[in-house]
Amino acid sequence: MEIWDVTGGLKLKAIQQAKRLGIAGGLEASAMLSSLGLGRSLSGRGVIFTLHHVRPHLPRACEPNRHLEVTPQFLDEAINAILEDGYLPIALSQLPDWLKNGDPAKPVAIFTLDDGYRDNAVHAAPIFARHDVPFTVFVTRGLTERTHTLWWETLEALVNATDEIDYDFGNGVELVEAATPGQKLAAYERIGAGIIGANEAEAVVQLNERARAYGVNADAIVRDLVMDRKELQALATQPLAHLGSHTISHRATAFLSREAAIDEMTASAIYVTGITGRRNRIFSYPYGFSEAVSKRDRDLALECGFDLAVTTAPGTLTPRALSHMGSLPRVSLNGLYQKARYVRALASGIPFKLLN
Repeated sequence: MEIWDVTGGLKLKAIQQAKRLGIAGGLEASAMLSSLGLGRSLSGRGVIFTLHHVRPHLPRACEPNRHLEVTPQFLDEAINAILEDGYLPIALSQLPDWLKNGDPAKPVAIFTLDDGYRDNAVHAAPIFARHDVPFTVFVTRGLTERTHTLWWETLEALVNATDEIDYDFGNGVELVEAATPGQKLAAYERIGAGIIGANEAEAVVQLNERARAYGVNADAIVRDLVMDRKELQALATQPLAHLGSHTISHRATAFLSREAAIDEMTASAIYVTGITGRRNRIFSYPYGFSEAVSKRDRDLALECGFDLAVTTAPGTLTPRALSHMGSLPRVSLNGLYQKARYVRALASGIPFKLLN
């Protein structure tokens, strides 16, 4: 057995910390420019926000998914900031009509949450209700029906459950050290790097099997974190709550055949329609970054009957972004940067202008 000593764990952690400091610095500069009113012309027609977990923070030894989690308090502050800045909150499904008939001088703010986590109903929904703000939860059928798992949650639980992991990366079993927080992070990054791709389904099966050997139950994690069909039906009865499609298996569509991608899109739309009783016409790509969503996919979403589809490519609703409704950008409300002034800065479009 080959032993892989994660001596680079501390170095990786230092690099990530430096990167976060750089991003925070950019957000601070953008916030200052936004406070001077210099960003409104960059925001276009408004902004679509992305969230995942909304829950009180429970510290773990290693938190590689911290960016996918914001506190209820921060969500409340973010909504307050957007409303104070004059954005009009609308549901994502209302966007096509608003673009045709709404006031171009009135920017919109749209809140979306991916994957269907239970905390969306427990913690986020009451906050949206208090502010009278619509929100959309994107549903993954396989997670709701417990036929698929959340590999990133499984992997985080695995690295936190043990000090070393036997793992086969394709050249025989290696022993990956995971004793320190830095080593755990490096182990997460190394194993996770091999998940998304053409063999994602097989990679997830392998991860689940290895996790089970260390007492981590991937199926139980899904049951604990994700709403089932009845819970989604109850959520959908709330006036401000909307549901959208997020595929069946949560695989990156760019690596699927055309037929498989179409099936993931259409079958998930049918599933959400069955829950709500209203035809589903909005879609969110799993992962959503450029490598996971091809031009073919962006066109397919519209061919499959969706009015629009959202990515996780960062940006606001500028004329360029709105030129393809199958490829709309979103702004992540990131758990690593939970400050109201950052929300204002991101919504202004300034950070994305600085990056281009």
